Amino acid sequence: MKQEDFEELVRQGIAEIPQKFRDRMKNVDILVEDWPSPEQLGQARVPTDGLLFGLYQGVPQTKRGTYYANALPDKITLFQGSIEAVAKTPEEIKQKVRQTVWHEIAHHFGMSEKEVREAEKKRFK
Repeated sequence: MKQEDFEELVRQGIAEIPQKFRDRMKNVDILVEDWPSPEQLGQARVPTDGLLFGLYQGVPQTKRGTYYANALPDKITLFQGSIEAVAKTPEEIKQKVRQTVWHEIAHHFGMSEKEVREAEKKRFK
């Protein structure tokens, strides 16, 4: 899939986040990369031969205090190559992008990996 088509799926995934949450997203950039770097895999505790679909890097909103100012934006990265390695059809890619966008935005709002996984079980039945 062309990167611009993949980026459109990311925009659609963001648009599916309820407006009340999109309005509260502050100081965060969402971007697409082909594959995670070894450093990103390490940060996410993923083996070098594993797949990482997305990564949140930053200060979750629940950890931002009164001294949180002039900070670089949080970064949510979706990894196109990883997603396309497991999702073969355009519909599967769209679903995996949607799930990954939701997952990483949940981290931006302060949910732990365990909390996100439990919420995903309910959300994506």
